[in-house]
Amino acid sequence: MPPSTAARTPTLVTKLPNVGTTIFTVMSALAAEKKAVNLGQGFPDFPCDPALVGAVNDAMTLGLNQYPPMTGVAPLREAIANKLSAWHGPHGGRAYDAANEITVTAGATQAIFTAILAVVRPDDEVIVLDPCYDSYVPNIELAGGVPVRVPLTPGSFRPDFDKIAAAITVRTRAILVNSPHNPSATVWSEQDMLRLQELLAPTDIFLISDEVYEHMVFDGQQHHSATRFPGLAARAFIVSSFGKTYHVTGWKIGFVAAPAPLMAEFRKVHQFNVFTVNTPMQHGLASFMSQPRHYQELPAFYQRKRDLFRAGLARTRFRLLPSEGSYFQCVDKSALAVPEKDLAEAEFCKWLTTEIGVAAIPLSAFYGDGFDQNVVRFCFAKQDETLHSALERLARL
Repeated sequence: MPPSTAARTPTLVTKLPNVGTTIFTVMSALAAEKKAVNLGQGFPDFPCDPALVGAVNDAMTLGLNQYPPMTGVAPLREAIANKLSAWHGPHGGRAYDAANEITVTAGATQAIFTAILAVVRPDDEVIVLDPCYDSYVPNIELAGGVPVRVPLTPGSFRPDFDKIAAAITVRTRAILVNSPHNPSATVWSEQDMLRLQELLAPTDIFLISDEVYEHMVFDGQQHHSATRFPGLAARAFIVSSFGKTYHVTGWKIGFVAAPAPLMAEFRKVHQFNVFTVNTPMQHGLASFMSQPRHYQELPAFYQRKRDLFRAGLARTRFRLLPSEGSYFQCVDKSALAVPEKDLAEAEFCKWLTTEIGVAAIPLSAFYGDGFDQNVVRFCFAKQDETLHSALERLARL
């Protein structure tokens, strides 16, 4: 065959040179190989409410299996608007128009990426607060933007508004905020949100508010959604997740709420990167949301699991960090009575999985520079039996 016609794969220059296999994939694979209890990746190992599955089955049986509207089926968008009004309205929350200000998405990760694509232009800067969920920075880079990492205060993981203010430039296009926070399990206070509102007021910076753990806030605290602060709501894309709320992470379905001008641009991108979302699940969720009991009971449901897990961990030499919200518990390993405590977080998690039989995630994986502070993260969104099994193994520490 002449050289000019030989098969040749072109050289591909990656858009994400710093991205490899995620730590979640690595640790889950290792947990499966070693038959370890997987408290690393954040997903429940218990079923959702059978009534929700029944509602989806009913929708399929009724023939609701073709393309839905690009924005999401009307009953679900109306249920979301009603839920936002009921949940946040009494606290001054913004009212959202179901037709023009709510879009159903293929999970929260797609929602965040679409919001970034909608507002970020090449060389725009986007502030992210380290440690942060691992999709944020690649999303910004794929949009041609420049991520600007601002560290949360080490140890407490509280926002440092002086550092955030110092990071704002004429090129700052957006800021990403996540509360309740993954991975640290901290919850932003009302004062934090007011400080953010004050800081952004004189700017044209957009807010992308990742609120996927909104119903997992403990000890009588409130989730202070950006919808409750007029100066934030006016510039915000509010992101939430049915997968997190209803224990169906594999369904990959969420939503975004935003003022109509912002939503119009969001939908331009949404229609070309996903177009629309699973029809029967949308109808099933709309039906199920008519009974708000589930998300009203969710704080107590997960607080009981948190308390069970923390009580068991207290019998080890791990130092427990506060877990104010989400379904994560971070611990400091520096006081353990094993030589492996001096390993870097990532190597310690591999050792913990292999030798102790419990998988965790190193907090350093959530930092751009791999900042290591002897802290690892466990997920307690598990059956009690799973948690007891993990605690029995961790008791060796």
